[in-house]
Amino acid sequence: MPTKITVIYDNPTDPSAFEAAYPEQVALAKALPGLQRIESAKVWPKEDGTPTPAYRQVDLYFSDYDAASAAVATEEAGALFPHIFGLATGGVRILFSDVEES
Repeated sequence: MPTKITVIYDNPTDPSAFEAAYPEQVALAKALPGLQRIESAKVWPKEDGTPTPAYRQVDLYFSDYDAASAAVATEEAGALFPHIFGLATGGVRILFSDVEES
């Protein structure tokens, strides 16, 4: 079954610094072996303009769970994940999920 790794960033302490460093993270993610597709999204604020709990989301798609698991054990992931945690000044969640429908 196709699998995705989702990175959900909470609101950073400095959004400008986050956005300046974010393109490098996307480039590092694109280097993961077995990656089939990457999807990046910025969360809209609430209707009144206040932030939601989440700020950005990145979905990394792989052919299956084994491919996703193998990718996170590579040298490329060794470069990516410290960047993720360094950028996540407001917090971060990382999920492995089966893609049931696309």
